[in-house]
Amino acid sequence: MKNTIAAICMLFTLSMCGCAMQQAPTMTPLEIQALQTRDYETNKNVAFPSVVSVFQDLGYTIKNADKETGIIMAESAAQSDSSSRFFGVTSVSQTSATAFVEEIGRSTRVRLNFVVVNNKSFGYGQTDRQDTPVLDAETYRNAFERIENAIFIRKAA
Repeated sequence: MKNTIAAICMLFTLSMCGCAMQQAPTMTPLEIQALQTRDYETNKNVAFPSVVSVFQDLGYTIKNADKETGIIMAESAAQSDSSSRFFGVTSVSQTSATAFVEEIGRSTRVRLNFVVVNNKSFGYGQTDRQDTPVLDAETYRNAFERIENAIFIRKAA
């Protein structure tokens, strides 16, 4: 009986260690850059307002946009989780989006970056913030397709 209990405990411990050791595959910086970057056959004067327009179409509020530097900063609407307010915890989540638009030769390179920002407030003024980069290929593919369409429309006008 003792051997059976010992064997069960050992199997449980090994299975827990196996779960703890498994990690999600991480992307290299080059893979992240490839995910977040696209080149367009247009100039910066067309690409920059196209990116601003797409951010707005996706529901972001533009916080800063400077065509000279090529930087665009935007935020989504904040979403509050009121389910834990009873315990004195308030959670607020929103997505931050940035873009860097630069002209390279006859084309323009656009790099996007989306980050989910989670803020928590606890009793007695304690706060916590967790930023999680969005590395979902579909998110970037959707944004870049919209940018491509916006560029096409601007070039046709």
